[in-house]
Amino acid sequence: MNKSFSGGYRAIITGTGSALPDKELSNEDLAKMVETSDDWITTRTGIKSRRIASESETTAQLSAIAAQKALASAGLSAEQIDLIVVGTITPEMVFPSTACFVQDAIGAKNAWAFDLSAACSGFVYSLAVAEQFIAGGRYQNALVIGAETLSKITDYTDRTSCILFGDGAGAVVLQRNQNGDKGILYSTMAADGSGWTSLNCQAHGSRFPVSKPLDDPKKIYMTINGREVYQLAVRRIVETVKECLDKCGLTINDVAMVIPHQMNARIIESAAKRLEIPDDRVFVNITTYGNTSAASIPIALDECVRGGKIKSGDIVILVTFGAGLTWGANVIKF
Repeated sequence: MNKSFSGGYRAIITGTGSALPDKELSNEDLAKMVETSDDWITTRTGIKSRRIASESETTAQLSAIAAQKALASAGLSAEQIDLIVVGTITPEMVFPSTACFVQDAIGAKNAWAFDLSAACSGFVYSLAVAEQFIAGGRYQNALVIGAETLSKITDYTDRTSCILFGDGAGAVVLQRNQNGDKGILYSTMAADGSGWTSLNCQAHGSRFPVSKPLDDPKKIYMTINGREVYQLAVRRIVETVKECLDKCGLTINDVAMVIPHQMNARIIESAAKRLEIPDDRVFVNITTYGNTSAASIPIALDECVRGGKIKSGDIVILVTFGAGLTWGANVIKF
């Protein structure tokens, strides 16, 4: 997979962008809301603050801002986009899709659009799906977005979950390229639906519809089994990165940067240690933004690109684990 590409098409990332709400919620702020402290949160999660959407800020609005930045970075107009995929578990509304709202907001009148629900794996899944349309030759340009307003479904009386989550959006432009060695080299996706109880938000779907009273009113909020998720996440991240290296004929020394889903700094540290990845080649920004689910990897990728941490020719691995349970990775040569 890491050999020179000859014939066919490859999907390359030509632009990145991100959007974050202005409002910050610090650990000190949370300590005034629930029984917790900055030290307790930092020690267990590595998080110091997170961004929180205002009442008027929505997932589609943040997505559109990130998309416009990515388009400007790529030097494309919205009308040149053929496809928009938004990975999210906090959509604009039940329907239409958030992607359709983004299409209208940015004026991408020639694009078709849909959402993909894979929780924290949403962006990595979406990138793999969009890449297939590009590599197959069907489309030239795609927008792939990961966006969340998790604060809208967070229980701010539950200190085990409210300390984790933040809001934001990140986007990339994928373009078709022929006879080059850059682009998405490999993607792997997996799921285990039997583990759904570890991470979930149960209302209001067909199992607990809005038309019927809930047996527990807190079903409208996210719930998480932290201990169980920690163990599973570390194992799956390590296994997935090793699979990527094996399938692409790479060693960890060939990888310039690993960008993991920012779910917990301790999970990232544990996985990196097992993979023997130096600290300077694992990107972490959870300290500032918390866990933004599907938005975390594209936000981090945009920071890396704009901060000069990724150069032409670098190989980058995006790796994730989330509710579903879902996990996966993309190997990209820039």
